[in-house]
Amino acid sequence: TFHKSLINTIVLVAVAVPIVIGFSIFVAMAIYKKSEFIRSFCRGIFYLPAVTSVVSVTVVWGWIYHPNFGLLNYITNFFGMEPISWLGDPKTALMAITVILITTSVGQPIILYVASLGNIPASYIEAAQIDRASPGQIFRKIIWPLLMPTSLYVIVITTINSFQCFALIQLLTSGGPIHSTSTVMYGVYQQAFLLGNFGIASAMGVILAIIIGIISIIQFKYLGNDVEY
Repeated sequence: TFHKSLINTIVLVAVAVPIVIGFSIFVAMAIYKKSEFIRSFCRGIFYLPAVTSVVSVTVVWGWIYHPNFGLLNYITNFFGMEPISWLGDPKTALMAITVILITTSVGQPIILYVASLGNIPASYIEAAQIDRASPGQIFRKIIWPLLMPTSLYVIVITTINSFQCFALIQLLTSGGPIHSTSTVMYGVYQQAFLLGNFGIASAMGVILAIIIGIISIIQFKYLGNDVEY
C-alpha cells in the first residue's frame, strides 16, 4: 500500500507542478499589459480558490464530479457520452483529484508572475524586437531568465504542497477506489489515526520529508544557479 501511495504521490506532483507553472505564466503574460481593472479581476478570479476553505472547494468539486447529478456528466451527456464515475473509477479518480489540486494552486503563482513581469524593463524587449527576435526567442532569452527567481520559489512551494496533498483525498475518496488516490500524506493519517500504527506513520513521514528535501535541493541546484539570494 505504501508503494502504491508513493507512486500516486509522484504522479500527482509530476503532473500538477508543470501544469501549474505553465498555466500561471500563460495567464500572467496574457493579462499583465491589460488595464488595471482586467488584471485585478483576473487575479481575483484565479486567487479565489486559494483563500476559500478547502472543505468548501472540495464540496463544490464533489458535486461537479457527482455521477448522477454532476455538472461534468451533464456536459458529457449533452455530447452523447455515457456517465462517468469520476471519483469511483480507478482510471479517472487520480486525474480528478489532480484537476482540483491544479485549480487551487494557480492563484498565488499568477499574482507573483504578474508582479514579476511588470518589473522587467520594457527596453530589453524593445531592443530584442528591433533585432527581429521572435516572441519565442524573447521569452526564452529574456523573460524566462528574469522570471527565474519567482519560478524557483513557485516550483519549490508548489512541489511541497503537492506532496502534502491530503484534504482533497480525505474528503472525496478516502484513498479509494482500490488505493488509486491514496498518497503518502493520507497513508500517514490512515496508519496513525485510523489503525493506530504510529511507528509506521512516523517512518512514512520521515521518508516523505527526505524525498521532499532531496527534490528541493535538486531544484535549488539546477534552477538557482542564476538566482541572486
